[in-house]
Amino acid sequence: MSLDRRKFLKYLGVAGAAAGTSMLVSEGIKTKEKGAIGPLTAEAQTTTPQKHDYEVKPGELDAYYGFWSGGHSGEVRIIGVPSMREIKRIPVFNMDVATGWGITNESKALLKGRFCGDTHHVHGSYNNGVYDGKYLFVNDKLNNRVARIRTDYMETDKIVDVPNIQGMHGLFTQRYPKTEWVVCNGEFQVPVPNTNPSQKPADYNGIHTVIDAEKMEIVCQVLMDENMDLAATDYGGRYSMTTSYNIEKGVTVSEMLGSDYDYMLVFHWDRMKKALKDGKYKVINGVKVLEGREGKSDLTIRIPVPKNPHGINVSPDGKYAICSGKVSPTCSVIEIDKIEDVFNGKLKPKDVIIAQPFIGLGPLHTTFDGKGNAYTSVFIDSTNVKWNIQKAIDNEKLPEEKKKNSHIIDVLDVNYQVGHIMATMAETKEADGQWLVSLNKFSKDRFLNVGPLKNECEQLVDITGEKLKLVHDSAAYLEPHDCIIVRRDIIEKHVKDRYNMFDNPLAVTKSGVERKGKKVTVRLTANAPVFGLTEVNLKKGEEVTVIVTNHDEISDLDHGFALSNYNINFVVAPFQTKSVTFIADKPGVYWAYCTNFCHALHLEMRMRLIVT
Repeated sequence: MSLDRRKFLKYLGVAGAAAGTSMLVSEGIKTKEKGAIGPLTAEAQTTTPQKHDYEVKPGELDAYYGFWSGGHSGEVRIIGVPSMREIKRIPVFNMDVATGWGITNESKALLKGRFCGDTHHVHGSYNNGVYDGKYLFVNDKLNNRVARIRTDYMETDKIVDVPNIQGMHGLFTQRYPKTEWVVCNGEFQVPVPNTNPSQKPADYNGIHTVIDAEKMEIVCQVLMDENMDLAATDYGGRYSMTTSYNIEKGVTVSEMLGSDYDYMLVFHWDRMKKALKDGKYKVINGVKVLEGREGKSDLTIRIPVPKNPHGINVSPDGKYAICSGKVSPTCSVIEIDKIEDVFNGKLKPKDVIIAQPFIGLGPLHTTFDGKGNAYTSVFIDSTNVKWNIQKAIDNEKLPEEKKKNSHIIDVLDVNYQVGHIMATMAETKEADGQWLVSLNKFSKDRFLNVGPLKNECEQLVDITGEKLKLVHDSAAYLEPHDCIIVRRDIIEKHVKDRYNMFDNPLAVTKSGVERKGKKVTVRLTANAPVFGLTEVNLKKGEEVTVIVTNHDEISDLDHGFALSNYNINFVVAPFQTKSVTFIADKPGVYWAYCTNFCHALHLEMRMRLIVT
């Protein structure tokens, strides 16, 4: 029997998954052949287009800012949608020589010597359920950190370390009334505190963490039996929610698949705040830890869902949380307004599940168009599935023999093995149903061969009509994990063209050299095409701090400061100040020069550091 590539990947995935679980069925959704895509016409604009065109012509602007996590690059990327042009890379947990992140004193203070990261989930700050354009937050799964990015400068300004956890995966921000809390999860169960390596896995714990969004300090943690995967918050400021798998507390794949169900976990914020106020916590590694384990706490509930769930997403109307099955072919639809009755003992946890529609083999994540439709990424089938939430709920009420997959509206083949999926403004109450991006893990046959390590494939989909229309492929460098897509008007009113020079107390207004013993401070102004000094004399062994302020006002006139043979290179934007400290340990003449082309005499913009 001959198999095409898609069928081969599908059945290979089914066989692998079925080896560990009986929940995965072999029935897939019949996909439709992709026809030729004709020209789509329209302008990119912030208001709803009358026509739809993914081409953003020279001189035109994208309608949306997309904020992508960079995966194990440790960065965040800004991509225009629908053009899919990469506009900027924001260094976060990584060293970035182009900007000097990880080289300057300011960035070193945030990174604390750790230059590896694994960014997974980027989410914005909110006001009344809509992005306010002030901050972005992103997690580091590798080193268990959360970073905050100021969207006025598009730069990381705070990083907080989170103790007592490993494998920080899910992260989400409070949506209502505004973002005061950020929550994140520990996916890997560990001893808490992690000081006893002989402790049995059955005694390991997971941790749900709450961070103050403004102070970037840990508010509290909740100790759990389970690990926790993806995270979400409701639109009422009442709950944070997570999926959880491995309630078995296994340490191997087979052990993690033993149970026929796992949980969607819900955390009750008012009860958590009261417990903190009443002092009902332990302090572990300097953090207030609340009790959330089963049978020991009224702060949490456990809603049983098919085994090893992954994504959890809340519909724009705030009514439903949707958990994706991963090794079940279904999604679970949870009615959020019923959750309080579970906490109060009026309902059982399973009673809040109002539908479990069939979606496909390996559903992972769900996004929304604001019109009552959901779009779920299906990993093994390599599809995006469009389905109607209300039809799925109505179908659930029918007798088993009359149930049909009438909730499914359309199925789009993607290339291949899709992970996250995101529609424009879909994580807000203003989801607008314009574009969808499918973040696929494999790109076979889509791009030129670049050797054994392939790029990934991100595909742009037009979702304005009933049918899904694939309109664009983009190659993506390892490994963009997730994204959000934000309307241009929300971001543009916050983004600044230049820094406020005097926000930084180190700002240099006059160049000069100051000595205090063996410590030397060199203050430099930078105006194209000159630095404020042409020569600095140093002695071997002196500790030198160079502070550079860019005095040029033109919004895209950046200057670099690179010091030959001293491993120093950084960039200062208009009115920005950065500093670097090094030991002058090599006698000789060393040129410092501007790295960013700034003037007709750019090559002449340099100065000497003479070490005797």
